[in-house]
Amino acid sequence: MEDLSLHILDIAENCITAQASRVEIKIVEDSRANFMSVEVNDNGKGMDKELLENATDPFYTTRTTRKVGLGIPLLAQSARESNGDISVKSEIGKGTSIRTTFQYDHIDRRPLGDITQTMIILIMSNPDIDFLFEYKKNDNSYNLDTTEIKQDLDGIPINEPEVIRIIKNDISTWLNTHDNMIK
Repeated sequence: MEDLSLHILDIAENCITAQASRVEIKIVEDSRANFMSVEVNDNGKGMDKELLENATDPFYTTRTTRKVGLGIPLLAQSARESNGDISVKSEIGKGTSIRTTFQYDHIDRRPLGDITQTMIILIMSNPDIDFLFEYKKNDNSYNLDTTEIKQDLDGIPINEPEVIRIIKNDISTWLNTHDNMIK
């Protein structure tokens, strides 16, 4: 995959397939510590011991439609190519947590990509799922919680075009304001 936002989209879709009702996406960029992390947590059905032990193996999958499962293995490869690593924790009935780390300035670290569009796609196509999006760049942080937004909407669907436009604008404005502050 070309960028990390596509990995995040793929992993979040796996969370939804695992019957999660809440998906948390946390990104930390710390240029001073030369560190970046991406974490995706869910409250889905979780993985059994065998699946968890094989989560980073591209030739192991529970899917019946194909013989490989590439989401987590490709993310692991991206992390390891940039002097980072991956950790996968899961418990049946409680959910799964995937955390990847990267050396921030490593030449092989994939760019974050269009995280705004990734979040919009997830929210628009999964209005019944609650998403928590946290993004920290050095000392600045952004939080978006669709649970709170839905409460404020008082029955208006979160995937209404005007609501999506406001959410997209909010994320984009914060990112554009803080993109030049990372160094």
